[in-house]
Amino acid sequence: MGKDGKKKASNTAKGPKKKDLIARIAELEAQVNGPKGPLTSPLAPEFPELPAIDGVRFATAQAGVKYKNRTDVMLAEIAAGSSVAGVFTTSATRSAAVRDCQDKLKRKAASGGWAILVNSGNSNAFTGAAGDQSVQAISTGVSHALGLPASRVLTASTGVIGQPLPHDRITAVLDKLATRLDAGEMGTAARAIMTTDTFPKGSSRTVDVGGKTVTIAGIAKGSGMIAPDMATMLAYVFTDAAVQDRALQTMLSDLTKQTFNAVTVDSDTSTSDTLILVATGHAGNEPITSARTRAGRDFKEALHQVLHDLALQLVKDGEGATKLVEVRVKGAANALDARRVASAIANSPLVKTAIAGEDPNWGRVVMAVGKSGAQADRDKLRISFGDILVAENGQVSPGYTEDAGAEYMKRDRILLTVEMGMGQAEDTMWTCDLTYRYIEINADYRS
Repeated sequence: MGKDGKKKASNTAKGPKKKDLIARIAELEAQVNGPKGPLTSPLAPEFPELPAIDGVRFATAQAGVKYKNRTDVMLAEIAAGSSVAGVFTTSATRSAAVRDCQDKLKRKAASGGWAILVNSGNSNAFTGAAGDQSVQAISTGVSHALGLPASRVLTASTGVIGQPLPHDRITAVLDKLATRLDAGEMGTAARAIMTTDTFPKGSSRTVDVGGKTVTIAGIAKGSGMIAPDMATMLAYVFTDAAVQDRALQTMLSDLTKQTFNAVTVDSDTSTSDTLILVATGHAGNEPITSARTRAGRDFKEALHQVLHDLALQLVKDGEGATKLVEVRVKGAANALDARRVASAIANSPLVKTAIAGEDPNWGRVVMAVGKSGAQADRDKLRISFGDILVAENGQVSPGYTEDAGAEYMKRDRILLTVEMGMGQAEDTMWTCDLTYRYIEINADYRS
């Protein structure tokens, strides 16, 4: 006991008993799995009422690419004159669809409208020349169904890697999709692109831009294989704002760093990551040419909110996740070091499993800082759980108690703050806990 009568703690303290931790994990797992298999993530938000975006229409269908008795194909038709921007995976083994999208957005050949076709259940990645042929067949099919150039058709596929895509099942439903297009079906589109997701993901905002009300709405999918470069997921965001192509791309690339590139579930970067942003211009605002103008700043902030919301929903749906974890790094020597530390903590299986077991094992945070490669000084480091100061001056904080740490870890949203004391740089990343369910999902993924 200390002089103040408080029970002192150190990183060698036993913490909660092992049998209590196992029981608690089982309880949390039951919330996720239920008695008959996986249910919706306990962190899932209510799906929002997504507004229609003037200039965009959606349709979905059951093509049977892999899944039975559920929609697995989404088509979006985009009006002529729209601006389109994209950010994609940095994977060296990226899919045929990703390479095709990158090429089409770079060239922006022909003119007219655009179309987006997404299938779930098969990623069409690492499928050789057959994968390229599938993309071409789908693009040609959409071109015929909607009467626009194939060079204006953007495709995406998500699911199992290395299996040929049965694209004939997709092309067989294209005419049906074309007859079902409706501006109010963005919500159904969100459900059609899901794979291991336990809930659909959507977000929207409205903002005044130059005296005109502008609407931004987006959908995303992603649950596992989530890591920066640029987060493993598909996301499609639409706005009726008028924004020039270059300004739209610049804003999207910049905001991706703070949103989709700042979340991680398991440190694995997908072959299929695709983020597309479409601006139809139907709101009637004076076209935004730069994020530095008043209109540009206002629009960019609203866009940031939508992207951030979608990115956090990916983490909340991390396979088997029961806790959302925010990792804040302050006082790093430079921006690179700040990201290194945040990433090392957010991606650490030891940190994430401790959180799953509600064990306040701050030594694992110390470990992650040390392995990150960032400049660090033991005696300057400060670690906090929420507003609880856990460690400082190279050792456990005198006022910290293991009971306080254990109680904090019972929350479903955890904040880990690391103050480096080396400079002024800061960074934040978001992750989730790592539970038994993650192993179960991924061990059975292809079955």
